[in-house]
Amino acid sequence: MAGYLTTHVLDTAQGCPAAGLKIELFKLEVSGRTHVRTLVTNSDGRTDEKILPEAEFEVGEYELVFHAGAYLDASGAPVEAPRFLDVIPLRFGMSEATHYHVPLLLSPFGYSTYRGS
Repeated sequence: MAGYLTTHVLDTAQGCPAAGLKIELFKLEVSGRTHVRTLVTNSDGRTDEKILPEAEFEVGEYELVFHAGAYLDASGAPVEAPRFLDVIPLRFGMSEATHYHVPLLLSPFGYSTYRGS
């Protein structure tokens, strides 16, 4: 099986998918981090394409950066300055060529993640 990476962002405060949320993927290496791609979630809170498709998959350490503050501003969440959550970086490792799914459950004052399926 070839490896690949997907995500799904759910707005737990509003009880719906987080549409229009910008996500960046970086590969982490000793020399620093390298930008791999930037995508935006669709109406289902998913990206239209895999964040890291099979053809580009490599085992290693990665970082997903979720631009939650801009999403929360656009979604009508109560305004605060500065936002409690703005940019959420998630660092994780992928050690084998399989499907990795890293979802984000988001609200204005908290988030959680896990290795999904």
